[in-house]
Amino acid sequence: MTEYAPSWLALREGADATARAAELLDPLRAALPPDGPLVIWDLGCGTGSLGRWLSGRLRGPQHWILHDHDAALLDRAGGNAYVTADGLPATIETRQGDLGSLRASDLVGASLVTASALLDVLTAAEIEAIAAATPCPALLTLSVVGRVRLSPSEPLDAEFAAAFDAHQRRAGLLGPDAVGAMTEAFGRRGASVQTRPSPWRLGPGQAALTAEWLRGWVAAAVEQEPGLSPFADDYLGRRIAECVAGRLTVEVRHVDLLALPGSTQ
Repeated sequence: MTEYAPSWLALREGADATARAAELLDPLRAALPPDGPLVIWDLGCGTGSLGRWLSGRLRGPQHWILHDHDAALLDRAGGNAYVTADGLPATIETRQGDLGSLRASDLVGASLVTASALLDVLTAAEIEAIAAATPCPALLTLSVVGRVRLSPSEPLDAEFAAAFDAHQRRAGLLGPDAVGAMTEAFGRRGASVQTRPSPWRLGPGQAALTAEWLRGWVAAAVEQEPGLSPFADDYLGRRIAECVAGRLTVEVRHVDLLALPGSTQ
């Protein structure tokens, strides 16, 4: 599994849809332009799962601009057929590029900027670039915040969790600190920011997702902290066996963020 493999994105889509903080939609709708088509940028769009979830929850004509650095994912995303809450087909275009080079001139005319499972894999410079370029509301969902709970628990859980969090912060990435950094970046530009929890709560009905998440979680932890390697196979084997037997539940904490521009932005 790689973080952006289409098979992984497809596996997590249902859990993502369930987890997103729907209570942020009412203040978002109130802040969107009442007339004219919505122009919605989806940053780091992957295969377009956020658009599949959000397009049907917003009214009016919609034009989606799907932005990603990965050309193969953009090819998949461009084949989406989004339908609005009014039953209208949305239009879609794709744009390839890196978030660090995003400029305000790119987002002229945007009604909404969105992203899903993105902030925690960005650097401080990329966070600042997004905040500086965004002239409109932003709905940024499913950012990992560094809190995981497995039940039943084991003493090694905390060690793997700490190593995974450190792995997320490698090479200048913000990892679990990203939501705080983005809140501050928007706040400095006069925006008001609301956050809400959006946890994955994985049980027997999500065994395939839980098992794949465990494999990636443990592998990242061991990459960051090789001292865990002697314990990793046995630990993962026990956890996978519990997962298959329907005895393991996992909560992975995320946060959704809604930023609404203020008069000074």
